[in-house]
Amino acid sequence: MTDFIPTGAASSPSYFRNRDPIRDAFKPRLPQSGLVLEIASGTGEHVVYNAAAFPNLLWQPSDADADALTSISAWVGQSGLPNVRPPLRLDAAQPDLWSIDQPDVVVNSNMIHISPWSATEGLMRGAGQVLPSGGMMFLYGPYIESKVETAPSNVAFDLSLKQRNPDWGLRHLEEVVALAEQNRLELAERISMPANNLMLMFYKR
Repeated sequence: MTDFIPTGAASSPSYFRNRDPIRDAFKPRLPQSGLVLEIASGTGEHVVYNAAAFPNLLWQPSDADADALTSISAWVGQSGLPNVRPPLRLDAAQPDLWSIDQPDVVVNSNMIHISPWSATEGLMRGAGQVLPSGGMMFLYGPYIESKVETAPSNVAFDLSLKQRNPDWGLRHLEEVVALAEQNRLELAERISMPANNLMLMFYKR
């Protein structure tokens, strides 16, 4: 995959900082084969990068935003990778409208804190519906933890998000985990990531 930005595509500066740590966290944990559904793929850079890194997995990007779908399509088209599908229009907050083959893995990065809580509720309900028993879900991003001091950078980030939209903001990890458990998604691993982020791995009961 090249870092040249194709026509119609967007690029996120954080992608270049996060792509290798995310890939490295996936390496010992993703299954050897199967379908990975990425919810809220954003620019599409991550899904193409991971599809190149894990060629035995089939990757399905998705997003609710029309501009994001255009960007994802551009990155997927440039990549020429046979194991990444064209993006689906999919709203995390409306899981009953998801139209997707049963995935083995659900991936969601950097959405929970920049969307209303209803999107997280929908994500959990949708993942609980579409994943088979033993299926996996990975969540990546910053969280607030009751027994861990929040980094000053995350405190400032949380404030800036709430100033942009009062429905946004860093979520409390315990509340996210409790919501997951209500949908038969059990936290299996909490992985510390660079820049005060976490990767959370869940299994479907």
